[in-house]
Amino acid sequence: MIALLMALAAAQVGPFPTPNADAPIPELEKRPPAPSAEPRATPVSDQDGYAQCAALVRSDAERALTVANEWLVRGGGIFARQCAGLAYVELGRWDAAAAAFAQAAEQAETTVDPRRADFWVQAGNSWLAAGDALQARRAFDSALATALLAPQLRGEVHLDRARAGVALDDLAGARVDLDKGLELVPQDPFGWYLSSALALKEKDLARAQDDIAEAVRLAPDDANLLVHAGNVAGISGEVEAAKGLYTRAIRLAPGTDAAKAAEAALAANR
Repeated sequence: MIALLMALAAAQVGPFPTPNADAPIPELEKRPPAPSAEPRATPVSDQDGYAQCAALVRSDAERALTVANEWLVRGGGIFARQCAGLAYVELGRWDAAAAAFAQAAEQAETTVDPRRADFWVQAGNSWLAAGDALQARRAFDSALATALLAPQLRGEVHLDRARAGVALDDLAGARVDLDKGLELVPQDPFGWYLSSALALKEKDLARAQDDIAEAVRLAPDDANLLVHAGNVAGISGEVEAAKGLYTRAIRLAPGTDAAKAAEAALAANR
């Protein structure tokens, strides 16, 4: 749901960086708010209205936003706010999306609605996309505090909370969140990728190597991972391995941002 695009780890261009380079932690992409759970214990009319509005988001987000706002004026409540949030996401209006999801979460808190955790997660990811890491982390904290998240989603929230921690320059806190997340979702290559990128900032090259290797094992055809793996190999002095990883990324995803980063890295390190 997000076209939330942050810079790739692979986006470093130039000679292979050194392990202590003070580069920002990159991300494969800004991830969208995960779809919330199916409506529970709500009037059929609200369920139908939400289904129709959500379907409209995919075909005409501006119209869906108008429908959601008109619904709110008529007292639409949680479902109307959620649909407005989805429409704002589709339109790339992240601050507004975060506000809509947070309002839905706050309303759900007052009625002890079990969907409140989902709304907080959506709000947190939207705030991350908007560049407000502090608000994002607070929203993730609210989601975790509900104790309503399934273990897998709890793990993903810790990974996203780590992204907020890095943006706030809280590397120690980000490491705690990443390790918790990886315990719960060890099959998520994105988590290992982020952990590798954080390890570089922590000047822990051995962990950076191990974690990106695990990410590539889980997703061997992901060009973004391959470019970061190439960067780590270059930092480690494994120049030929790095070039091979860059070449593989270009072959797998020609014309993409990852491929362009790989091409630039190859050109800079001939």
